[in-house]
Order: sequence, then structure tokens, then C-alpha cells
Amino acid sequence: MKTERQDADRENRADRSGLYPIGTVASLTGVNPVTLRAWERRHGLFEPIRTASGRRLYRHDDIVLISRVVGLLERGMRIGQVKGELESMQSDEAEKAGDSGEPWSTLRERMTAAIIRFDEDALEANYNEALSLYPIDVVTRELMTPLLVVLGERWKSGTGSVAEEHFFGLYLRNKLGARFHHRPRNQHGKRLLVACLPDEQHENGVLLLSLALHERGYQPVLLGANMPLEEIPFAARQARCAAVVLSGSIKPRPDLLEQLLPRVVAECGVPLIVGGMVSVRWHKAILEAGAVPVGDDLEQGVRKIDSLLAQATHSPNPNSSAKSR
Repeated sequence: MKTERQDADRENRADRSGLYPIGTVASLTGVNPVTLRAWERRHGLFEPIRTASGRRLYRHDDIVLISRVVGLLERGMRIGQVKGELESMQSDEAEKAGDSGEPWSTLRERMTAAIIRFDEDALEANYNEALSLYPIDVVTRELMTPLLVVLGERWKSGTGSVAEEHFFGLYLRNKLGARFHHRPRNQHGKRLLVACLPDEQHENGVLLLSLALHERGYQPVLLGANMPLEEIPFAARQARCAAVVLSGSIKPRPDLLEQLLPRVVAECGVPLIVGGMVSVRWHKAILEAGAVPVGDDLEQGVRKIDSLLAQATHSPNPNSSAKSR
């Protein structure tokens, strides 16, 4: 009994500790627990942490890896081939980085040094060097986004400053904003309202998401940072959006998930989707509010949005599936 209580307490603290129970992982990735266990046991794709009684807890990296596996399967690969393909992809990336003499870690170190000096010329030179080796989406995922994490850790430890985060955040926002501004405008797909949750001041996440949605054929209507939730239903109706997609990385206010979000879900009349780290750490509360958490992996999130909107087309109540989970 004591062990079971300890396990339950650990699972309840999972979102705060960066470890997630199998139910949360299944909901975020769309892979049911039976399949997750089979991928672990039969194919050795990942190895979750085990509690004293054998319950599985997954790291954030495991969630990202599972999302990549799903992507490979959707492209027609058999599960037995996936591990080899993942290893081959990692080897190719390492070899390519090694051939150039500049692996991701070295590029991150050089760009971090440029940020500490507030040297935009050096920052630009390293960014352009990375772009000469890799596609822009890979550079954003492997270099630019991790740099935000590095800067956040520097600030938390007292070795960095808010000024560093602002300097690089604005630089990245300008790069992503230019891509978004110059995107082709001849899309005829569904319109999606995209915004940051209240108090979320960083727009880079929603810019990346909007670009990914545009590439998938949607028409994102981007509202940006720190969007008051009370304004969302009216804006969604005015813009004739098929869904609302909100994103955030910081801890939400206590009343937001328990009171405000359920009210907005009821008023929207279209699916309300939540992405970013908020949707991982507060997964259960978002589900209870009637919204749909999709995690912080872009490819995985877009797949779940595709699936949700396909279901909503045949459902009289777009949020009924979210509320019943």
C-alpha cells in the first residue's frame, strides 16, 4: 500500500518534475498504452523510468521520440524498420555536422558567446553558416529553439540576464516574422485562430506553429502574445475560424484553467486546442476544461490538429470529444 501511494504521489508530481505517466503520453502522441509498451519491449525504441511498483514514467525526450516514430509510420515505414531509420538519421546528422567541423553543440556555444557580447554580426554569421548546411526548419529546431532554453537556464542560475533573452528573442522573432510575412497568400484551407495564452510574452512559439500550419495548407490568423481569453470567441467568429489554437510555456494563473478556459471553450463553438509546454505540464487540467492539449512538438501538434478537425467535421459539437476524455 505504501509503495502504491508513493507511486501515485510521484505521478501526481510528474508534470512538475518533467516525468509523465503513460496516460498523458498516450493522449499527447495519439499512441495507446498497449502500443507504447510493445514499442518498448519488442523494438527497444525507448526506455521509460520505472517506479518501485513498475509503473512507467516518460521523459520529455521520450515524447518527442514517440512523435517522430509516428511520423515515420505515417510515411509508410514498418515498425520493425523504425529503429534503424532513427539511428541512420542521427548518424547522418552527426556525420554532416562533423564534415563541416561545426556540430550543433559548437554552433550553440558560438551563438551563446555572441549573445553574451550582444554581437548581432557574429550571431548573424553563425546563423547563416548553419543555414548553409541545413534546411531552415532543422536549424530552428536544433539550434535556435535550444538557444532559448540555454538562455533561460543562464538566467535561472544567475549567470545570465533578462537582457540576453530579450536580445536573442527579438532576433529570432524578426527571422520568424519575416518568414511569416513573406509566406504565399493563395491558401484556401481552413482558417485557424492562433494566439499566446494570457501573460505569455514570447511569440516565437506561435510563429513557428503558424508557419507549420501554413505549410500544411491551413490559413493561420495570428493574434500574437498575451491574448486575453475573453476576446477569443468573438475573434474566432469574426474570422470564421474552424478552430482556436493557443500556446504557452509559463505557468498559467490559477483561475485560467479552472474557470476562464472552460467558459471560453463553451463560447467558442469550435475546437479549442492548447499547445506548448503548458499543454504537457497541465495536460489533465486542460482536458478537464474541455480543450485539447497537443504537446510542444510541432509535427505532432499539427497531426493532432488534422485529426481533430477531421473528427469535428462529422460532429455536431466540436468540443464534445475533448470534454469526454
